Amino acid sequence: MLRLNCFICVEANRRAEVLEAARRLTAVSLTQDGCIAYDVFESATRHDVLLICETWRDEATLKAHSDSEVFVKEVGLMRSLAEMKLETFEF
Repeated sequence: MLRLNCFICVEANRRAEVLEAARRLTAVSLTQDGCIAYDVFESATRHDVLLICETWRDEATLKAHSDSEVFVKEVGLMRSLAEMKLETFEF
């Protein structure tokens, strides 16, 4: 399985738009084959930080997710509005 933590640093004036994009991405991702878990979190201590935490069955299902229309659209939007850092773990 693969776990991805995507940290998003966003300015206050763009936060609502980025959070909505993350929520849309999460809703669709949860229905995709191979998705074990997918959620978006808001930091309790830093208003400028969001986290998408996701778990995928294998590399093939993660690739299909990354190539999906919703991923390209929503992640593209988030990248245009915020800084993103990705951590990947295999277990």
